Amino acid sequence: MNITPEAIGYIAALLTTSSFLPQAVKTIRTRDTQSLSLGMYSIFTVGVFLWLIYGICLADRAIIFANAVTFVLAGAILSYKIYNTLSSKE
Repeated sequence: MNITPEAIGYIAALLTTSSFLPQAVKTIRTRDTQSLSLGMYSIFTVGVFLWLIYGICLADRAIIFANAVTFVLAGAILSYKIYNTLSSKE
């Protein structure tokens, strides 16, 4: 069995992105962000965005796919966190 580097990239992208899904789905459904760190999600979201830009620069579809999906989900969570923090729900 010969696994190509591209296949490894897609498998890695699938695993890392899918590992983030339960947190994203729970936060988006409940809008509860009290236990989440604003600093961590801010840094994480910027980091994922930079990985996305990096993937675009390399034209690496696995990096682009994984980070585009994760960026949208992390951005949604960060938006809820900022909203809840500013509206004093936390």
